[in-house]
Amino acid sequence: MHVRTLTGHLAAAALLSLPLLSGEAMAAGASGDAAGSPAAARILTYDASGSAEFRSAVDRGAAIWNESVEGAELRPATAGQRANIRVLADDGWPRALTTSLGNGTVWIGRQAVDEGYDTVRISSHELGHILGLPDRKPGPCSSLMSGSSAGTACTNPYPSAAEKAEVENNFGGAAAAPSALAASAPVLVVN
Repeated sequence: MHVRTLTGHLAAAALLSLPLLSGEAMAAGASGDAAGSPAAARILTYDASGSAEFRSAVDRGAAIWNESVEGAELRPATAGQRANIRVLADDGWPRALTTSLGNGTVWIGRQAVDEGYDTVRISSHELGHILGLPDRKPGPCSSLMSGSSAGTACTNPYPSAAEKAEVENNFGGAAAAPSALAASAPVLVVN
C-alpha cells in the first residue's frame, strides 16, 4: 500500500511538471508581459579581433543587422567570452562558414576589396550567411544577398524586406527551441 501511494504521488508530480518540461510554462516579466508577446532577440556575439583593417566595417555590418531585425542581435564578444561568430581578414575572396544557425566564421577577403567592392556591404552580406541567408545570384543591388553579382558600384549594405523577413523567420522560434539551432551541418559559402 505504501508503494502504491508513493507511485501515485510520483505520477501526480510528473503530471504537474509536464508543462515545465515541455516548455509550455511561461513566467510573466516584471512589466507583466502577455503570454502572446514576441520572444526576446537571440544574442549572437562576434569576435572581430582578427578582422584587421575591416574592424569598423564589421561593426557597421553588425549594427545594420541590429537595426534591421528583431529576432537576432549581434554584439561584440567581451574579453574571455567565446563568440558565436569569428570574423577574420585574409587575402582571398570573402566567404562564410556556418556551423549552425547564428554560428560560424566570416572572412573579409582583401581580393574583393582590391577589386573595388564595398567593405560594409561585404561585412553585412557575410553576416547574412551566418543569420541563415543563402546567396541570391544574379541579383540587383537592392538585394544584399546578391553579393558580388550586383557589381562594384553597388554599396548597399542593407537587407531587403524579404531578407529581413527570412532572418526573422529563422530566429522566430529560437528562444523557445534552442536545440533546433544546433542540429545543422557546416556550410561554406564563397561569394
